[in-house]
Amino acid sequence: MALTTTDYDTIAAISTPPGEGGISIVRISGSDAMKVAEKIYRGKNLAKVASNTINYGHIVDPSDHNSEVDEVMVSVMRAPKTYTKEDIIEINCHGGIVATNKILQLVLSNGARMAEPGEFTKRAFLNGRLDLSQSEAVMDLIEAKTDESMKAALNQLDGNLSHLIKHLRQDILDVLAQVEVNIDYPEYDDVETMTSKLLMDKSKELKAQIDQLLKTAKQGKVLRDGLNTAIVGRPNVGKSSLLNRLLHEDKAIVTDVPGTTRDVLDEYVNVSGVPLHLVDTAGIRDTEDKVEKIGVDRSRNAIKQADLVLLVLNASEPLTDEDRELLDLTQKSKRIILLNKTDLPGKINVNELKQRYHAENIIKTQATKDNGTQSLEDTIAKMFFNGGIKSSQNDVMVTNARHISLLQQASDSLQSVENGLNNGMPVDLVQIDMTNAWDLLGEITGDSYDGELLDQLFSQFCLGK
Repeated sequence: MALTTTDYDTIAAISTPPGEGGISIVRISGSDAMKVAEKIYRGKNLAKVASNTINYGHIVDPSDHNSEVDEVMVSVMRAPKTYTKEDIIEINCHGGIVATNKILQLVLSNGARMAEPGEFTKRAFLNGRLDLSQSEAVMDLIEAKTDESMKAALNQLDGNLSHLIKHLRQDILDVLAQVEVNIDYPEYDDVETMTSKLLMDKSKELKAQIDQLLKTAKQGKVLRDGLNTAIVGRPNVGKSSLLNRLLHEDKAIVTDVPGTTRDVLDEYVNVSGVPLHLVDTAGIRDTEDKVEKIGVDRSRNAIKQADLVLLVLNASEPLTDEDRELLDLTQKSKRIILLNKTDLPGKINVNELKQRYHAENIIKTQATKDNGTQSLEDTIAKMFFNGGIKSSQNDVMVTNARHISLLQQASDSLQSVENGLNNGMPVDLVQIDMTNAWDLLGEITGDSYDGELLDQLFSQFCLGK
């Protein structure tokens, strides 16, 4: 893809979250970054200071007789040893909306343009500092919700996935080169003949490596996106108390009045390194209240979309018709049944749960006192991670849906190579599918890409990154 003139502009954006804070950072990148900063900075001569230094001074407004805007620290980083491989200036000012926006406006009115979402990282990719999979890992790192998801993002940012993909592509390229030699120079007796058997063996070997990588995709996607977990049950069985216990804070209103939770509440919680996207649903029951009825309908929809269902039952009461409806409704879901209020005399028939409703994961809990929480976490880890996440710094785990799709397509292309050879197709025709696998793997690292793909990917980034 040819670079446009805008790819060389000097760009600027606020790199810190909006609102009040200790400091805010306005980042400038491009060949004119120093010139832009010098127009509004009073302090040391930035052109003469050493790279990778931070310098005290003031930002002034040239249009208002150089009146002082803020007291700042200015970081100077010279190309190519920067994030974008361009000159970078970072203005560290006092945190606050007014001061930060004022400085950004001064930067923009003195030679820089507003950066698009993700444009700093896009330049890091275009300038060869990061490949595409590493660029995507930057956003994964920012959005990581647990230590394990952060570790997976760092692993990808370090280039472990890139190295593996590039090794696979080189193996394919070696095979394709051998095929071409045999097609173009069949009279050379000293060149190893690429027989159909050899091509078949190599295709199977490469496909096995890709399929092994795809086995990590399910766990990887959970680490990246979290488990959609619906907490369901009839009114007043302790769903909101369970949510509050898992969150370690009172987010949901807890009362003994049925129907208190009228809508779906969304929260994230870290369970043994796995991000759970918890959805506390309205109690499912027949109701004439229009608002509560909408909440009940949303609860039913949440069950359909959930990766995991936590079905809460009141252990101190016999099963009701509403309980039985929920047991039937969730029978095909991955679920854990929580028998709550176990401090009271038990009246639920556990054997009936196991035999009639095929309940496998049953945990006794007292949500108001944290009893059973550890058993719940252990059960979730067992259901989705065979007891827990076991990863090292060098493990490669596929977490990105785009990567998963491309790997699956590459695996399918290699399967087509095998199918073609089994059907007696000539080697020069079969190599088309192997070339396709090579191209698909290249889309993961950005060795083969188009501008539309880049625009779509980086538009999902936040401003200033």
